[in-house]
Amino acid sequence: MSLIEETAAGLDGLAQLRRLIASGRKPGILVSLDFDFIEVEAGRAVFAGVPGDHAYNPIGTVHGGYAATLLDSACGCSVHSCLTATQAYTTLELKVAYHKALTRDSGVLRAEGRVLSIGRRAAFAEATLKDASGRLFASATSTLLVMER
Repeated sequence: MSLIEETAAGLDGLAQLRRLIASGRKPGILVSLDFDFIEVEAGRAVFAGVPGDHAYNPIGTVHGGYAATLLDSACGCSVHSCLTATQAYTTLELKVAYHKALTRDSGVLRAEGRVLSIGRRAAFAEATLKDASGRLFASATSTLLVMER
């Protein structure tokens, strides 16, 4: 059973995510990359993290997968917040644009995702990754499959 199913069976997507945040529990990816799920409302989700040595690649910057994971999480959970109790989703496509290199000195980064549109079978979302002063480090667009459980 997934963490969402364990903490929020029978609730719609927004209620599931709110309960997950309130529980203080973290899915494994948040633990692995040391970031947090901090805000959710209908059609919007926010994650935050500080990239550290754990996210570095061999060329001396934060691995692009760190940014992509925060952006994918923000896009996915923004869509999840719009689902009924009987729906699920999965990412079909994620397109990431890297605007500025991330380093351990980038500070707290916020990935904010928003639903652009959602239908019975497909959803479209976008997300930005910014630092505390609003500088844009990366952005993404995502196509997600919506399905019945």
